[in-house]
Amino acid sequence: MAKAEKKPVKIMETVLRDAHQSLIATRMPTEEMLPIVDKMDKIGYHAVECWGGATFDACLRFLHEYPWERLRKLRDGFKNTKLQMLFRGQNILGYKPYPDDVVEYFVQKSVANGIDIIRIFDCMNDLRNLETCVKAANKEKAHAQVALSYTLGDAYTLDYWTEKAKKIEEMGADSICIKDMAGLLVPGRATELVKALKEVTDLPIELHTHYTSGVASMTYMKAVEAGVDIIDTAMSPFALGTSQPATEVMVEAFKGTPYDTGLDLNALAEIADYFRPYREECLENGLMNPKNLGVNIKTLQYQVPGGMLSNLTSQLKEQHAEDKFYDVLEEVPRVRKDLGEPPLVTPSSQIVGTQAVFNVILGRYKMLTQETKDVLLGKYGQTTKPVSKELQDRVVKETGEKPITYRYADDLEPALPKYEKELGAYKQQEEDVLSYALFPQVAMDFFKYREAQQTGIDAAKADKENKAYPV
Repeated sequence: MAKAEKKPVKIMETVLRDAHQSLIATRMPTEEMLPIVDKMDKIGYHAVECWGGATFDACLRFLHEYPWERLRKLRDGFKNTKLQMLFRGQNILGYKPYPDDVVEYFVQKSVANGIDIIRIFDCMNDLRNLETCVKAANKEKAHAQVALSYTLGDAYTLDYWTEKAKKIEEMGADSICIKDMAGLLVPGRATELVKALKEVTDLPIELHTHYTSGVASMTYMKAVEAGVDIIDTAMSPFALGTSQPATEVMVEAFKGTPYDTGLDLNALAEIADYFRPYREECLENGLMNPKNLGVNIKTLQYQVPGGMLSNLTSQLKEQHAEDKFYDVLEEVPRVRKDLGEPPLVTPSSQIVGTQAVFNVILGRYKMLTQETKDVLLGKYGQTTKPVSKELQDRVVKETGEKPITYRYADDLEPALPKYEKELGAYKQQEEDVLSYALFPQVAMDFFKYREAQQTGIDAAKADKENKAYPV
């Protein structure tokens, strides 16, 4: 029997971004990361994901940190390892579409501050919303990885995924990621999907999944055997549950096979030892909710991604409605259907999740959020299935706006000069205008807090008066 060809699988580490986003709502501070960076840098990871996603918002809003400063510090520490970020296409790191000039400048500054790989996705899989970002990444000589937001439904066939992959390659992407944010990709389907994609594209394929439904490690095994090039894993203290499979486990699972990662388990164990006390601290102070640690096979029914689950628990806690958790989960697929069955990933996951919360607490569609209205009007892009005609007609009647079929960003005027003017004297760094563009109120509150610290005004007093920080 012929010996299998060696094809080591590469590992992308998520502990500094998605792992803590999924398990503790992105609350890991930079000071918790920096002491272990040197050891992580020696592992030989394909890349370390450390920025983007919800980290930007959480840094400003909850951690009294400047996200750009976090990136610079991590870049200084990682001498040998590529740094990766998650980018929401036309939505950047925010929750709505932004003008092209803001997207281009954000990409430019992300690369200038240390990002090597930009994973770009759109919550509707509308590739029109990715073009500006991919071109900008190409221009800055960054690696542009386009992610397919994986989801279930009769519209999401193998043909659907392969057609998207071909267009992604034509667009100028450097690699493709299957982004399975809710742990919906089961092992057999992974084999089929990876093989189908490998037939239509020569681009490297990365697989990202979450352990929420309990199948992720098996899915990785089958996907790697089918030809996947890179898998996303998390150090064991922040793995499993709504996070990724554990890095050490996957390294050991492939040891001695043609897919052997070549990573040192002893070195990884030292990194796990570093993060373990912080995990215990998060369990004790309630940041890590046990609801997010187990296996929930109903995920396959609800299609709720890890980050969305941890945010839903936080949202309901604030509303003193934690007992409604499972009612909200059952409402999610109904809202998703009404909104055109989009993949549930930021910001569509927040839009569907928040609408589901309102539906359960106030009554079904007693109140439509602005974001729900915008989905119904086509502002977030084309949905795979038609949206509820009844709800769409209601929004058209209420707003006087007509649904659009073109790329919404084509309607948006360049906005950087306006943001520069509004920011005025609060601008200290070039990147400040981008922070303000994405989160005007939250960024402004942070800039005032920063100024208070710099001028010696009582920072605690400034913090107490600062509505953006519900500490």
